[in-house]
Amino acid sequence: MGEEIRRLRFTPRDFAAYHDRLLAETRLLGRMLDGGRFDESGHVGGFELEAWLLDHSGYPAPDNERFLARLANPMVVSELSRFNVELNGTPQALRGRALRALEDELAGNWQHCLRAAHELEGTLVAIGILPTIREEDMCLANMSPMNRYYALNEQVLAARCGRPIRLDIRGRERLVLAHPDVMLEAATTSFQVHLQAPASQACRYFNASAILSAPMVAVSANSPFLFQASLWEETRIPLFEQAVDTSDLGHPDDCRVTFGERWLETSVLEVFEDNLRRFAPLLPIAFDSPAGELRHLRLHNGTIWRWNRPLVGFDASGTPHVRVEHRVMPAGPSIVDMMANAALYFGAARVLATRPCAPESDMPFDVARDNFYRAARDGLHAQVRWFDGRTHPVRALLADELVPMARAGLRALGIDEDDIDRYLDVIAARVRTGQNGAAWQRAHVDAHGREFLTLVADYLEHQRSGMPVHEWPV
Repeated sequence: MGEEIRRLRFTPRDFAAYHDRLLAETRLLGRMLDGGRFDESGHVGGFELEAWLLDHSGYPAPDNERFLARLANPMVVSELSRFNVELNGTPQALRGRALRALEDELAGNWQHCLRAAHELEGTLVAIGILPTIREEDMCLANMSPMNRYYALNEQVLAARCGRPIRLDIRGRERLVLAHPDVMLEAATTSFQVHLQAPASQACRYFNASAILSAPMVAVSANSPFLFQASLWEETRIPLFEQAVDTSDLGHPDDCRVTFGERWLETSVLEVFEDNLRRFAPLLPIAFDSPAGELRHLRLHNGTIWRWNRPLVGFDASGTPHVRVEHRVMPAGPSIVDMMANAALYFGAARVLATRPCAPESDMPFDVARDNFYRAARDGLHAQVRWFDGRTHPVRALLADELVPMARAGLRALGIDEDDIDRYLDVIAARVRTGQNGAAWQRAHVDAHGREFLTLVADYLEHQRSGMPVHEWPV
């Protein structure tokens, strides 16, 4: 979805031709995987961080065109709305000081962004859902002026026969509304972590990522409010799922934002075959490029937003690779918090994916899926079922099993010991105190009332301090 397109409207012939290309490229992908053409080298990590542009009052500032022009940084690009941007990290081989290199790059680009925003009398914030966002902000006038976004909106609404998007989220309170376009998606900003492993192990890493989704969303939750309603600890999850629902019925088989239906058995090809079978193309763009670039397959995959999404990419030499995009974590609260989340994921995934006996054999898929939604709803208060079939408090599971597991996994990757301590100590302290971003926001409302402008101002001050969220005062 990051690639601009030239057309906005399509004919039945366009969809038929695209399906033919998609079918051919899916079969080609299978042959490429079977033929050992994918990268089998070591592990590589990267990230994408979505952020909000704010005005001096703490409301969203739909000004990303001027901001990006002033910034002139190719690692920072537009997003769906004019008040969002995306910061990308340079992929790093996961060894030595890789995690610190990712953090240093993000910190440097973040400071560059802050300076550019300040020159436009605004600022930047990383937070899952901005508490001051208003429904009237989520309008087509605030959509970034790119054809791919307008076309996506038209195709989602066409699939719904023109019916508005319906939002119904039941959390501590209930929020029900109808919205005329896909702009609700712009309220969901995330810290998406990418993990490339040897292609022959990609299936195991994909399943491990699904298992880890529940504890990862619990420990990182940072989105408890939407349009001033108190909802899930990570409200971004149901919001995104409903914001681009093409079915109008909420049937999981039709939802393009999905946790999935089953474990992978032998290959990530199963996901792309599932894409072909279950999801109609939204953007039937015909590319004049060799089939081996898999551009139609990759574009189609980019319009299906699995919480763990396998991606096909190519390195500078043209060698293809497979990586998992772990999409469950929100943006924020601080840079060190986000890198600590990435470290927890990289390390724990390394251990689970390389166990002699696949851990998914000890956990039914519907249990992993149920764990995920429980954790998104309840955050660090969630209770989840684990490999022993018993229900555990997610905080105890993190403290007693997953943080030590991540430590062992990062050591196996060869990550610097001081960096392992730096990031996993942050996770351990967050779990011990019970204060992630969502908990801090709720504590702020408990102390000061629903003064969301004050909440955002205080959040910004703490984020600028660089302190991890477990140290933030209320």
